[in-house]
Amino acid sequence: MSLLQPRDLGIVRAADRFRGGDPDAGVDTRHAFSFGGFYDPDNLRWGQLTACNEERLAPGAGFPPHPHRDVEIVSWVIEGELTHEDDTGATTVVRAGDLQRLTAGSGVRHSERNEGDVPLRFAQMWLVQDEPGGGPEYEVVRGFASDVGYALPRTAAELRLLRVAAGGSVALSGGLGHLQLVRGSGELGEREVCVGDSVRMRGPWVLTAGAAQLEALYWSLRG
Repeated sequence: MSLLQPRDLGIVRAADRFRGGDPDAGVDTRHAFSFGGFYDPDNLRWGQLTACNEERLAPGAGFPPHPHRDVEIVSWVIEGELTHEDDTGATTVVRAGDLQRLTAGSGVRHSERNEGDVPLRFAQMWLVQDEPGGGPEYEVVRGFASDVGYALPRTAAELRLLRVAAGGSVALSGGLGHLQLVRGSGELGEREVCVGDSVRMRGPWVLTAGAAQLEALYWSLRG
């Protein structure tokens, strides 16, 4: 069944995300797209975006080294600290408010874990490269700002962090887009959006915050 509704707005509610990970090992993953053993032929990707996960790792939990190729993996830490290590030699602690990009290229192995003593919550998104191959790359943007767009190097997509004050609004204009609510709630047009929702959209929309500050990750995509 198509996720798009009239006026080209489709919402995957937080409660309807596919639950993955390994809860017994302290890994709780909420998938907005088909992922691993969960397959829905009508929910494979949106533009270049092929995964939109909310990850929650208990202290000491994580993902052991595993491979990727031909994707851009973008993570934004909401709470806690994420320890990243990969076979390019990068070992980094990514803190709340930081943005991390791992371009897999022709192949890379990495691990992600919570080495802190408090729970870790982060959003992770995968986007397909325009052309396969190339060397892997890694970058961290400390304190990713809400007024600066982040353009990926190997696909025509740009990420913005939206922070909208209580009762305020922001215009989302043009083409294909994807919104992930990470804090607060509000409205898109006349439809309510809440923390954890994944929203696919076409064309211009206005996002209005509710009674508290709203925080969201917004992708401008090609499609």
